[in-house]
Amino acid sequence: MARILVTGGCGFIGSNFVRMLLAERPDWEVVNLDKLTYAGRLENLADVAGDPRYRLVKGDICDPGVVREAMAGCRMAVNFAAETHVDRSLLGAGHFIDTDMKGVLVLLEEARRVGIERFVQISTDEVYGSIAEGSFDEGCVLNPRNPYAASKAGGDRLAFAYWATYGVPVVITRASNNYGPYQYPEKLIPLFATNALRDESLPLYGDGRNVRDWLHVSDHCRAVLFVLENGSNGEVYNIAGGNERENIAITREVLRLLGKPEKLIRPVDDRVGHDRRYSLDASKLGRLGWAPRVVFEAGLADTVRWYAENEAWWRPIKDHDGEFRRYYEEQYGARLK
Repeated sequence: MARILVTGGCGFIGSNFVRMLLAERPDWEVVNLDKLTYAGRLENLADVAGDPRYRLVKGDICDPGVVREAMAGCRMAVNFAAETHVDRSLLGAGHFIDTDMKGVLVLLEEARRVGIERFVQISTDEVYGSIAEGSFDEGCVLNPRNPYAASKAGGDRLAFAYWATYGVPVVITRASNNYGPYQYPEKLIPLFATNALRDESLPLYGDGRNVRDWLHVSDHCRAVLFVLENGSNGEVYNIAGGNERENIAITREVLRLLGKPEKLIRPVDDRVGHDRRYSLDASKLGRLGWAPRVVFEAGLADTVRWYAENEAWWRPIKDHDGEFRRYYEEQYGARLK
C-alpha cells in the first residue's frame, strides 16, 4: 500500500484532492497534515473521516517535528498548504512568508532527509504577474505583483532549487483560478453566491473588467494526480481551464443562476496592485495527455447550486465566525459605505 502526504488537506483544493485519492486509488493511504486555520475545516472531509486509509495530523508545516511525524513512511508528498488570498496578503504579508516560503523549506528538508520519491509543489499562475495579450508558458520570467504571489514564487523557486541542488524529486504546478464546492466564501464566486443568496451587496472591484481563467477544482485535482504519476522531476507544468472571463461577466452569471437582480452589484474602489489579466499556456501538460473535462458553464452552475443547497456549510462561517467578520469589515467596510 502506497502512502502519500497531503498538506493543507482540509482546505478547498486539498480536501477535494484527498477525496479524489481515496475514491480513485484504493491501494493508497492518505496522511493529511493541516493546521486547521480559518480556511482549513474538518467539515470539508467529514464524509471520509472514518476511512481506515485516511489519517489527519493537526499541525503547522513550519514545525519540523510535526512534519517529520506526518511524512514518516510516505513515498510521495503534495503541498497544498498555503496562505492563498491576495486581499489578505495586502492587509499583512507576514503569515504568507511564513507558510508559503518557510513551510516549503521545512517540507523540502524532510523530503530530502527521508528520500521521498516524488514531491509536488502547488504554485499558482499569479507568480507570472499580469499579461495584456497572449499567455504565459513555463519558461516565462516570474513577475509577482502582490505579497501573496511573491510568497508563492519564493516557495516555487525554492522547490526547484532543492531539485537542482540536492536532487529532491520535485515537480511544480502552476494553476489558474479554481472554483467549485468547499471554497471558503472570501473568493469571488463563493462570496458573491452566498451574498446573493442573502440578498446582500456584491462588492465588485473597480470596473469589473479584470480577467481570470477559471479551472474547476476537480480538473485541477486530476491534473495534480496526473503530474504526480507522469511528470518529470525538475519540471514546471501550467494547469489551465481555458475559460477566460471578466469578473463582471462571472458576477452577472452568478446572479442569473440564482434568479437575483443585477442591482445587487456594488462597484467599489479597486484593490491596490490588482492584476488586469492572467492567462496560461498549458500545452506542455496537454502534450503529456491531460486536458480539462468540466465545461465552464455547467461547472459554474453546479458550483452555485452547491452553495444554494449547502447553507449549513457556509452560514456558520458568515454568521458566527469572528475571523470572517473581521476580515470582511476590514476589506469591504469602508468601500461599501
